[in-house]
Amino acid sequence: MTEHRVHAFTDDALGDLDAVALVEALHGGAVSIPEVIDAAIARAERVQPELNGIAQEAFARARAEAQDPRPGFFAGVPTWVKDNVDLAGLATMNGTDAWAPVPAREDGDFARMYLATGLVPLGKSQLSEYGFSPSAEHPRIGPVRNPWDTRHTAGASSAGSAAMVAAGVVPIAHANDGGGSIRIPAAVTGLVGLKPTRGRLAQDAVMRQMPVRIISDGVLTRSVRDTAAFFREAEKIYRSLRLPPIGDLTRPARRRLRIGVVTEGVGRSATPEVTELTLKVAAQLEELGHRVERVEVPVEASFPDDFLLYWSSLAFFLLRGGRRLHGASWNPGNLDLLSHGLAAHAQRNLHRLPGAIRRLRGSRKVAARFFTEHDVALTPTLAAETPRIGWLDPTQSYEQVMDRMLDWVAFTPLQNATGDPAISLPLGTTAHGLPQGMMFGAGAGCEATLIELAYELEEALPFARIQG
Repeated sequence: MTEHRVHAFTDDALGDLDAVALVEALHGGAVSIPEVIDAAIARAERVQPELNGIAQEAFARARAEAQDPRPGFFAGVPTWVKDNVDLAGLATMNGTDAWAPVPAREDGDFARMYLATGLVPLGKSQLSEYGFSPSAEHPRIGPVRNPWDTRHTAGASSAGSAAMVAAGVVPIAHANDGGGSIRIPAAVTGLVGLKPTRGRLAQDAVMRQMPVRIISDGVLTRSVRDTAAFFREAEKIYRSLRLPPIGDLTRPARRRLRIGVVTEGVGRSATPEVTELTLKVAAQLEELGHRVERVEVPVEASFPDDFLLYWSSLAFFLLRGGRRLHGASWNPGNLDLLSHGLAAHAQRNLHRLPGAIRRLRGSRKVAARFFTEHDVALTPTLAAETPRIGWLDPTQSYEQVMDRMLDWVAFTPLQNATGDPAISLPLGTTAHGLPQGMMFGAGAGCEATLIELAYELEEALPFARIQG
């Protein structure tokens, strides 16, 4: 498989440093911000032809900012912003080419908060069309490929960010998650991906206005401490008073947890290989002193259909409002068959949508009952090994692609409905040498529990590195 592996790690200003180590190197004078930005740009140019993770580059802007960086803990650390939030001067294309690009006039609420930490954007990263598919494979823009094996998908919808972090272009990048889109790409590219509690971070208005706020923003990183540092710094800029603070977390906790293990997903089950990998992690948790037991997935029987209908309704309203949103250049014929298929599914079932929304909103109560008896839930992030490019190609029939999607993405959507936090950690490796993420969920506001557990597992089961 190594002949299909692509990464940009080399002996330059970035080396193999994570974001926290890079900050230390910058403060210590070992490297300069212009050197770091130039190294990241060179790495991006090296891997982009094979990975296709970049939606839009802003290299000149990044070099200019390197001369006069914003203040913040991450001042001078290069990053990418996913192309479904507004970044001033760049168009927000949402992974499609269905309208003519129009540069955003100003940063959106999330980008404003994100960049206030000092991060320097190299541009915008690619996603699947509107983020609907768990694999970014646009018929004209092309697929985003997995650095671990370019024959396979980098996941989605935050595929471009994952590819750039996993390949070593940057140590940290923006991602967001409406059905698993932080956790899925993290799981398949060997990264840490924390979907925070609903409302934890600032969000663009369009995401705040959804009937069920399923989307949460966050980051993809190669180390637990980078994720912890990001949320610590973000909390200094934007703080939800309804949630307990995460604080400055730098090590595992001593408290032993009650952990429920689930290998039966939302309507679908994990493959034997993925089940075995999950149970190996469960056994490791027991060795570490945690109380572990097999449990049933805490969802109502209607959940898979309700979530699919709500997901589909987003496509329906986006397609119906396309011309109003994007003007005369709007061309729905450029949208892929998955977007059209989702919209058609919603149109056939609009009479059921109010009930689905009501039940999805109520799912947080079901989850809350589960977390009165358990501190954490362990599941595989995905139900099967990462598919090859083409398996979820959106030019195939909607019915075939949807059935394959549901087989693969059987665990992540629950926390999008409940609003609870969940983290994917690169704790498994398949027989083919591909990363297989494991997911840990907790109750609302309990990101600290997940981060402390992640530190412990990172020590006990060191993450595999793409460099070998």
